[in-house]
Formats: sequence, C-alpha cells, structure tokens
Amino acid sequence: MKFTKKISIFSLVLIAVFFALVLSISCSNTKPEIAYGFIQLVLYQDDKEPSERYSFFIIAEDDEGIDNLNELYLYHDKEQLRWHITKDEWISFTEGETTWIGTRGISIKDGKLPSGVFRAVLINKGGEKGERKFTYDGSARYPFPVFEVDNGNYTIKSEWPVNRLVCYDRAGEYSATIELNSLSGSISQLNLPSSVRTAALWAEDPSHFSSAFTNVISVR
Repeated sequence: MKFTKKISIFSLVLIAVFFALVLSISCSNTKPEIAYGFIQLVLYQDDKEPSERYSFFIIAEDDEGIDNLNELYLYHDKEQLRWHITKDEWISFTEGETTWIGTRGISIKDGKLPSGVFRAVLINKGGEKGERKFTYDGSARYPFPVFEVDNGNYTIKSEWPVNRLVCYDRAGEYSATIELNSLSGSISQLNLPSSVRTAALWAEDPSHFSSAFTNVISVR
C-alpha cells in the first residue's frame, strides 16, 4: 500500500509538471498584433516618367518582443497581388518608444499600383499570425517637382504643400533634413551642415498620403 501511494503521488507530480509546461508553451505562442499601420504613395524621379512605390509601415506587438517577429506580408486580394517582406529585408526605426517596421519598396512591374483594401499578415518565429486590413485611396495630385542648383543658388518648382531637402554626406550617408521656407535662394542661406555634399527634394502631400522624391544632386 505504501509503495502504491508513493507511485500515485509521483504520477500526480508528473501530471502537474506536464500541464505547467503546456500552459507555458501556449502562453509564449500568443499571436503577434498589428496595432497600427499606413501606406503612402511615393513617386521617384525616372528617365521617362516617375516610378511608383508604396511605403508600408506598421507598429507591431508581440509578447516576446520585436526580435521574435519573422515575416510580413501585404496582400491586395482583389488584384491577387502579394508582397513578402522578411525580417532581413524590412526597415526598422524608432520614434520615441514606438518601433515601426516595413518597407519603401512595394511596387509592381507593369501599370499603376492598386488602391482600395489591403491585408497585412504578420508572422512570428513560432508561426503565429496576426492580421489587419488597411484602406488606401490616396493619389498624387500635383506635377512631379523640379530641383535645380546653379552657381550656389537653388530653384524648386513645386506645387506640393510641403517641401524639404534630404541631405547626404560625401559617402552618400544620410546627414540631415532641411525644411524649406522658400522655393529659391542661396544654398548658403540654408545653413546646411558642413558634411553635406548632395541633396534631393522630398515633396509631400500629407492629406492624401503621397509624396515625390527627386534624384540626388550636388549642392556644394
């Protein structure tokens, strides 16, 4: 009887440990969530006409942290389109305590990018999925801008509501973003950092989630 009782207690302990492990695994495999996201149309200067790309970024949440995330998909079900962004490919940046992940490279080979309803799917390393739908109906409402520099002076032809210079150093690394109060003037009046050698114009229409990005040119 004593031997049987010991076996019974031991079995109960094993069962308790087993259920504790199951509970632990189930809790660690919670689904990731997409708390917020946006899609923005960006026109890039090209030889014949501007090329279109979408910037797509989300705020992702996972109980194991951002490092536990593995893949991000963007679908346009109506047009049967799919874009796959892996952890090694996506861009990650932090604003305050908020981390964004995504890409600036959503494009198609021919034609214009679709609008309407998109579906994002976020997958973590455990294979758990989180999903959210987005609607994008923005458009470029202004002609592509022009940015020129000659003899130390800059000239910008732009109807876009917001215009900035995105500046780079000698190695082509990002250096600074300069808000423009005037569409023409002297480069020296912009008070660019001394490291800046080239710049591109970033024109934006925040109300319609669209923007335009010119080629980089020398400003020194």
